[in-house]
Amino acid sequence: MALTNEEAHALSRKRGTSWVYETARFVLTPIAAVWYRFKVTGREYVPPEGPVIIAPNHKSFYDSFFIGLATTRHLHFMAKTELFEGKKTARLLSGLGAFPVRRGTADPAALETARLHLEKGRVLAMFPEGTRHRDPATLKEPRRGVGRLAIEAGAPIVPCAITGTDKLFAWGWFPKPMKVQVSFAPAISPAELEATPEAAQDLIENQVWPEVEREFTRLRANPGLIAAILAALGAAGGGVAYQQSQQKKKRRIPVPPVPKKLKRKKKNPIKNLRR
Repeated sequence: MALTNEEAHALSRKRGTSWVYETARFVLTPIAAVWYRFKVTGREYVPPEGPVIIAPNHKSFYDSFFIGLATTRHLHFMAKTELFEGKKTARLLSGLGAFPVRRGTADPAALETARLHLEKGRVLAMFPEGTRHRDPATLKEPRRGVGRLAIEAGAPIVPCAITGTDKLFAWGWFPKPMKVQVSFAPAISPAELEATPEAAQDLIENQVWPEVEREFTRLRANPGLIAAILAALGAAGGGVAYQQSQQKKKRRIPVPPVPKKLKRKKKNPIKNLRR
């Protein structure tokens, strides 16, 4: 059943997540472990209780779901309003912890829902980059909004990096078996900071984001055993193919052009008779 924005916000604020969350976790966890070789490090850095903001980089719509699988606590996150208005999947997304946000402009309703989740001691996932940055090797400059919300709510921020989600559906609708990794860094507390734009910017740019970049770089440098073997085989195969092509070039002997057949002179039958 579809939801309006107002209904989605009211439902999210009241109940948080629903039974759908644990059901999805039970079903998806073994699939992620096998198909995506899902690996989590630093899980212990997520506080077991109280308000928390997890601040990851953003490569895919599915980032929130993998981060949700990486923590034992229920995760709440913003999703574009187009996924809710007039969509039958709106209640499903709401049960999974999502609430709507209007992109490209300030959305006071979404910010109020985020604040209420933190006031109730819940976990909120917010992406400092704002929107997805599809380049698999780089990150965007972070925005300070996450820092401002953390300072106002007195909620610690857990830096988080995720890799492998940028090409999950590189084969069309069929999911590609990429290795997905999530890493958490120690929580950063904003308790002693004032709620000013300068403090929020300093918190994100100089404290939180360097940790995200460090973990992101580390994950990309450790793609996993299978990926490393495939890369090595690919490199070796390319080297062998190159050597073979060079050997073939050396063995080639230039063949001279075939000369045209010489024309035979026709015998004179009269001359033969005279003989």
